[in-house]
Formats: sequence, C-alpha cells, structure tokens
Amino acid sequence: MECSCRRPKGMAASNLGAELLQRIGELREKRDEVRKVVQQQEEEKAGLQKEMVELTKRLAEIDDSLSRKYAYSSEYNKTIQEVEAAYAMILESSQALLHVLKNETSQMSQKRIDF
Repeated sequence: MECSCRRPKGMAASNLGAELLQRIGELREKRDEVRKVVQQQEEEKAGLQKEMVELTKRLAEIDDSLSRKYAYSSEYNKTIQEVEAAYAMILESSQALLHVLKNETSQMSQKRIDF
C-alpha cells in the first residue's frame, strides 16, 4: 500500500531532506515553547507553595492569638459578673442600712419629743 502523501518521483531527494529538516525544526520550536511555558508554571507553582507556607504560618499565629484573646475575654466576663454581683449586694446592704438608719432616727426623734 502506498501513501498518498508521497512526492512525485521527479522531486529531488535534497528537497525532501530540506523539508524534513524544516519539519524537525518546527517540532523543536514547539517543544521549546512548551518547555518555556512549563518553566514559567513551575516558577509560579514554587511561588504559590512558598506563599502557602507563609500563609499557613500566619494563620496558625492568628489562631493562637485569638485563643488567648478569647480566654482573656472570658476572664473579663467572669470578673465583671463577680463585681456586678458584689455591687448588687452592696446596694442591698446600703438599702437595709438606710432603712435601719431611718428607723433609728425616727425612734430617736420620738424619744426627744417624749423628753
């Protein structure tokens, strides 16, 4: 079976050789273009991996910082609740003391009148 892509018998072997060399050259150019794109993407990949390492480290630092701040916030909440409870007790005691003082003052005023 003969290939339909054959050149006529009259074409010189040198033309055939020249065309083959041209096609091989074209293939090499395409290969070099692909290599160039691969190199660029490898560089981009390396940069992204480096950035990922840095971002992962920064994320861990922020998580640690947030954990400490949440703990501090909880401590503040606990202290505020304790102080508010103590303040409420002071107010109750003050009201009781004021009531007692009014009663004592009233009783003392009556004793003076009875004098």
